[in-house]
Amino acid sequence: MDGTFILLQDYTFQTVALGSALLGMISGVLGSFAVLRKQSLLGDGVSHSALPGVVIAFILLGSKNSEILLLGALISGLLSTLFIITIVRHSRIKFDSALALVMSVFFGLGLVLLTYVQKLPNSNQAGLKRFIFGQASTLLQRDIILMGICGTLLLALVLLFWKEFKLFTFDSDFAHSLGFSPKRLNLLLSFMIVLAIIIGLQTVGVILMSAMLVTPAVAARQWTNKLWVMVTLSAFLGAISGAVGTAASSLVPKLPTGPAIVVCISAILIISVLFAPGRGILHRLYRRRKNRILYKLEGGMPNDPAN
Repeated sequence: MDGTFILLQDYTFQTVALGSALLGMISGVLGSFAVLRKQSLLGDGVSHSALPGVVIAFILLGSKNSEILLLGALISGLLSTLFIITIVRHSRIKFDSALALVMSVFFGLGLVLLTYVQKLPNSNQAGLKRFIFGQASTLLQRDIILMGICGTLLLALVLLFWKEFKLFTFDSDFAHSLGFSPKRLNLLLSFMIVLAIIIGLQTVGVILMSAMLVTPAVAARQWTNKLWVMVTLSAFLGAISGAVGTAASSLVPKLPTGPAIVVCISAILIISVLFAPGRGILHRLYRRRKNRILYKLEGGMPNDPAN
């Protein structure tokens, strides 16, 4: 108990926990729309495609400043998203195939460039690998401020375009008939998802970022059919997972923060899938068994000698 109290007062823990909670909240909100639009894999593709942007930004500017590297990742992620949208729109290639193609090309290019940078005769390139697996312990106050600014901007856009996003997510044809442009809404929402992914790379890395985007939304979807409830619950679950995962990594020696956060939200997902009323597996089995019993009772009544 004393160890937990001391941990809560530690400045480093407060910084990392706040950053992880902000990431979980932002990912939960934007991930809800990605899941409902059946574009859950977009987070995986964009996060992997951001790697070459990080390395190219370092090669061109020779700086490991987080803002510069994340700007390079943002440009690379936006380019990959535009490539995916263009391929799907102007060819017969399906979304999942286009995403896999672009993701593999960008991620392969990123690994090649990273290998090249590591062979340079200086040590300034050390630390770039943290964008692959994440390293939440390196978060600084300025990183939290950047995440807060970007998160506030993204949440403000969600509130501002709530009606449009809701119509576009569930019925794009109806939204188009009302005068809304599905192409522009798709580009805006995709840009917001990309930005949410980029700001989380330093915390969980390109490999686990897709889990942060999708898992809270899928878990929240099991508990409700209302969009605003799902978005709110997804943001809450993401924030709680970020804080709890950070605490677990601080209390358990050599436990990395990013994987701990993902394991935490995955545990919440398993509980939701099993026990959620209506959609939960156990609830469905119970309802099916109850209906089977009622059917047998009703079917046996005409043959009952008492009748």
